[in-house]
Amino acid sequence: MERERENAIYLKLFWGANRKTWNWWSRKTQSIVLILLIFCFIAIFCVISSWINLLIFSGVSFSKDKFETVEAPKVEEFPLRCTKGNETQICPRDYPTSHNPSRSSNTTCPAYFRWIHEDLRPWRESGITKEMVERARKTAHFRVVILNGKVYVETFIQSIYSRDKFTLWGILQLLRRYPGRLPDLDLMFDSDDRPVIPSKDFQGPNSGPPTLFRYCADEHSLDIVFPDWSFWGWPEINIRPWKEVLNDIKEGSKRRKWKDRVPYAYWKGNPFVAVTRVDLLKCNVSKENDWNSRLYIQNWIEESEQEFKKSNLEDQCTHRYKIYIEGWAWSVSEKYILACNSMTLYVKSKFYDFFSRSMVPLQHYWPIRDNSKCTSLKFAVEWGNNHAEKAQAIGEAGSNFTQEDLSMEHVYDYMFHLLNEYAKLLRFKPTIPPTAVELCPETMACATNGRWRRFMEDSMVKFPSDSTPCNLPSPFDPITLRDIQEKKTNAIRQVEIWENEYWQNINKTKDNSMA
Repeated sequence: MERERENAIYLKLFWGANRKTWNWWSRKTQSIVLILLIFCFIAIFCVISSWINLLIFSGVSFSKDKFETVEAPKVEEFPLRCTKGNETQICPRDYPTSHNPSRSSNTTCPAYFRWIHEDLRPWRESGITKEMVERARKTAHFRVVILNGKVYVETFIQSIYSRDKFTLWGILQLLRRYPGRLPDLDLMFDSDDRPVIPSKDFQGPNSGPPTLFRYCADEHSLDIVFPDWSFWGWPEINIRPWKEVLNDIKEGSKRRKWKDRVPYAYWKGNPFVAVTRVDLLKCNVSKENDWNSRLYIQNWIEESEQEFKKSNLEDQCTHRYKIYIEGWAWSVSEKYILACNSMTLYVKSKFYDFFSRSMVPLQHYWPIRDNSKCTSLKFAVEWGNNHAEKAQAIGEAGSNFTQEDLSMEHVYDYMFHLLNEYAKLLRFKPTIPPTAVELCPETMACATNGRWRRFMEDSMVKFPSDSTPCNLPSPFDPITLRDIQEKKTNAIRQVEIWENEYWQNINKTKDNSMA
């Protein structure tokens, strides 16, 4: 017992003494380590600061796997230069005449660019003669000649509204975006709605149809489709340039989530331009029927008097479904409706524009019968409300198509490739027509004011692109074209089968309740 007590006292004294010693060394060590850490931090900071200064002042930047010299790009803008007073506007001569981008595009253009080859196929073998161009003058509103990078215009008849002006403005912006890249060319443009070159009149390899550009065509015509004027603005009804409107609609569609939107189909427009639109009005809600559609007549005269306060496109993304229906021909409203993130209910159309041929039923939109609109619309809304995720996905796909594939960059690239491929087919050297005038932004925008002037300035390309156009995809082969058509036909047929079954069940229920 005595030994155990002594051992206990010994251990107590030993650990007590050593604990004091350990605490003293611990405090000393912590102080030394802290001083060393501070010293290391200061040294590292000095080294990094010197390194950064070296990079900045030597013009060197760090890339993923190596150092490389980078020069800040010098972008020189070329705004409008209008002369004061009533002086005649003169086209500046110091704008770039060649395109020297710092990088080449490594992207392939969207799929709808492949239709350029199809639209020009009638002249692929024979080429385009001056006589073919001249024969298109019969209905053309104006003629465009591009020679040595300059634009010359010969006007024949007045266009509807400002279609011709903003179409020509768009062509001028294309040349500012890609100066010197377009070859010389000569073309006729018809800015009315419906195509006028029937394919049945020009059969065979040596038929030589006229070459006429316009905004839409159909499967029975040979008119060459081109982006419409509203991409640069439609001042008569206060629709701003596409780039601005697209951003506004994108923000407007965020205000209300899809599931919180009104669960009906929405349409607002002028119904008195076509019989098919007047027929659509029968599908509006009434005391007798509710076809799940809410339709509104747009009175543009009244809207103009009220300064278009009730016609903002970004304010119309409030319903889960939006109806697209053509007017006298195709309608510019198509792109605005698709952009809204709502599922587009696309009434069967006879006409197409430059991009719609690559849209797919049940992927980008929901097909609606043109000969039974009301029953078709009611079923589409019922289906969408019962398959909310799928309906929302279709709406988002259509909206993404406009946001990505139909950006202004791609619109310009489409114009570039279409005109470039067209120019390759010319079998004559273009010359300036005797009555043509040179056109440039100054001769167009400086001579106008109000919304016309503002829209032109807002859509003006102020400096050349820093990249080449996207790469034009190859032409369709016959099998691919057939597969595309079959895919669309099968999708539409599937919707019609679902629709027929829906109404058959509705009718059976009614018969049973009456029995």
